[in-house]
Amino acid sequence: MRTSVAPGIQLVTSFSRDSWYRGYTLFLTFIFYTAYHLSRKPISIVKSELHRNCSTALRPADLNVTSNETWCDWAPFDQENYQSLFGVLDMSFLVCYAVGMFFSGIFGERLPLRHYLSAGMLLSGIFTTLFGLGFYWNIHSMWYFSSMQALNGLVQTSGWPAVVACVGNWFGKGKRGLIMGIWNSHTSVGNILGSLIAGIFVSSAWGLSFIVPGVIIATMGVLCFFFLVERPEDVNCSLPQHHDCVEQEPLLRNSSNQEIFSSPQHGDDGAEAISFTGALRIPGVVEFSLCLLFAKLVSYTFLYWLPLYIANAAHFDPKKAGDMSTLFDLGGILGGILAGLVSDYTGGRASTCCVMLIAAAPMLFLYHHVGQNGLSVTIGMLLLCGALVNGPYALITTAVSADLGTHESLRGNSRALSTVTAIIDGTGSIGAALGPLLAGLISPTGWNNVFYMLITADMLACLFLSRLVFKEMMVWCRPAPRLRGFKEI
Repeated sequence: MRTSVAPGIQLVTSFSRDSWYRGYTLFLTFIFYTAYHLSRKPISIVKSELHRNCSTALRPADLNVTSNETWCDWAPFDQENYQSLFGVLDMSFLVCYAVGMFFSGIFGERLPLRHYLSAGMLLSGIFTTLFGLGFYWNIHSMWYFSSMQALNGLVQTSGWPAVVACVGNWFGKGKRGLIMGIWNSHTSVGNILGSLIAGIFVSSAWGLSFIVPGVIIATMGVLCFFFLVERPEDVNCSLPQHHDCVEQEPLLRNSSNQEIFSSPQHGDDGAEAISFTGALRIPGVVEFSLCLLFAKLVSYTFLYWLPLYIANAAHFDPKKAGDMSTLFDLGGILGGILAGLVSDYTGGRASTCCVMLIAAAPMLFLYHHVGQNGLSVTIGMLLLCGALVNGPYALITTAVSADLGTHESLRGNSRALSTVTAIIDGTGSIGAALGPLLAGLISPTGWNNVFYMLITADMLACLFLSRLVFKEMMVWCRPAPRLRGFKEI
C-alpha cells in the first residue's frame, strides 16, 4: 500500500528550485543590510550618555569634586556646544557616505558583488569597533571619533547598491513593490536591534554599544563571502522578466533618433556598464533622486536625533528613550510594506509616495505638540509618523530604484542597476547628511524650529514628484484600448 507524502514534504516540494534560491537570496541580503543599519544606530543612543544631566546621576563616593557640573559627561562632549559636536559626528559619517555613494555604484558594476559586500562589512566592523574602543582607551579627541565616523561612512557605501543590484538580478517587476517593501524592513529591523543592543550597555560601558554591533557586521561579511549567490545564471536558475508584459515604453533616443542604450540583453556578460550621464537620462531618475534627498533628510534626522529628543521632551533616561525610539522604526516597517502593496496595485509609485509625504507633514506637527501627552498617544504617534516618513523612503530606495535600473530603455542591461541605485541613494544621502547637521545647529534655538525644518523638507520632497504624479494620473484617466478586430457592441 502506497503511503501518502507528509504535508511538510508536500509544502517543501511545491516550491521550485528557482523559488528556493530567490528566497535564499532575499534572506541573506536582508540580514546583511540589517547588520549595516544595526552598526549605524548606536551613536544616536550613546549621545544622551556622552552628555547627560549629571545632577540626576549617582556620584561615586571617591569623586571629590564639588563644583564640576559635567563630571559624568565624556569629554569633549561635556561643553555647552555638545549638540554642535554631535552634529559634526553625524556629518562626518553622512557626508562621506553621500560622496562615496556616487562612486560605490561604479565599483559595484565592475567588481564581484560578493567580494565587494564582504570587504565593506569587514571594514565597517573594524571602524565601528574602533569607535567603541575609544571608551576603553580613554580617548577624548574629537578628531579620533569624527575620523572613525568618516571612514565608517565611506565603507558603508558598499552595502546598498550591492544588495539592491543582487535582489534586482533575481526578481522581475511582477510584485516587486510588495516583495521589496517587506524586504526593505531590514532598515527598521537593523535600527531596532541596534537600539536595543546599544541600550543594554549604554549606561554601564557605552564602548560595548559599538563593539558588539561591529563584531556582528564583520561576521556577516564572512558569511557573505562564503554563501552569497549574485545572479541566477551562476547556479543555472532561470532569469527574471524585467519588462512589463502589458505596455513597453519606447527606447530613449537622441536628437539623431538613435538609441541611447544599445547594450546586449540581460544575461550577457559582455554588456557594458552604463555611464553616469546615461543613467541620469533614464526617465524618473532625477525626480526620484531629488525627492529622496528631502525624504531621507527627514528620516535620518529622526534616526540620529529622536532618542535625544525623547530624552529631553519626556525626561527619559538614555535606555528608555532608545527603546521608545524603536516604535518609529516599527512604524517604518509597516509603512514600507503598505507603500509597496499600494504601488503594486495602482501602478503609481510616485503617487503613492506623494500621498504619504502629504500626510506626514501634519502628523509631524501633531507629534511635536501632543506626542508626549500620555504613553498611548506617544506610541500611536511614533508608529504613524514612522510609517508615513519611512514609507516613501523605503519605496524609492527599493522598488523604484530596481524599476529604473531595469528600465526598458536599457534593453535588459541589468548592470546599470548598481549605478542607478547609487545615484538615487547618493543624492538622498546628501539630505541624510544635511538633516542631522541642521538639527544640531537649529535645536539650540528650540525643537519647534527643528520640526518646522522637517515639515518644509517633506513638502519639497512632494513637490519634486509633481510631474511624475501628473503623468501617472494621465495614464489612469486614459480609456482602455479596444482589441483590434472586434466591433463595439
